[in-house]
Amino acid sequence: MQNTKFAVADPTGWHGTTILCVRRDGHVAMAGDGQVSMGQTIVKGNARKVRRIGAAGTVLAGFAGATADAFTLLERLESKLERFPGQLERACVDLAKDWRTDRYLRRLEAMMAVADKDRSFTLTGTGDVLEPEDGVIAIGSGGNYALSAARALMAVEGLSAEEIARRSMKIAAEICVYTNDNVIIETI
Repeated sequence: MQNTKFAVADPTGWHGTTILCVRRDGHVAMAGDGQVSMGQTIVKGNARKVRRIGAAGTVLAGFAGATADAFTLLERLESKLERFPGQLERACVDLAKDWRTDRYLRRLEAMMAVADKDRSFTLTGTGDVLEPEDGVIAIGSGGNYALSAARALMAVEGLSAEEIARRSMKIAAEICVYTNDNVIIETI
């Protein structure tokens, strides 16, 4: 008898998010869709996955993954920003170190995109703090669709960061079943 393994989707798992961050001409726009799915069921269409954090809301943060895990990471990042005011990179690196070494945090299943007026980063549970070369970050199930659209739209003259984000999220929502067109956009 052969030992056969089947890949089965977790029916209780929460899936789906598209977060996109676009940096252009000194402006930053971060967009997130509102869909939360459990298995093949949409359970909420207006979740807010992009937020302003830090002193006076000077940092934009978007999350993909398990909601409770993401909120835990958002709180931790906020405390790092209080400890290192105006130093987004240092706060992110410090959070990434904790995320990799703390037994509790290591189990968190989420990713984050964060940006301030100067820099943007992707944070992962594997300790990555990645800054994009082209000013565009995308995470989540529809992230690759939004990323592709945003990179193509960056070549179009006259489009603002917010307009690129809005159009790219619309494209992602038309392709990814875990992404809807109820988009929240925050800008700096």
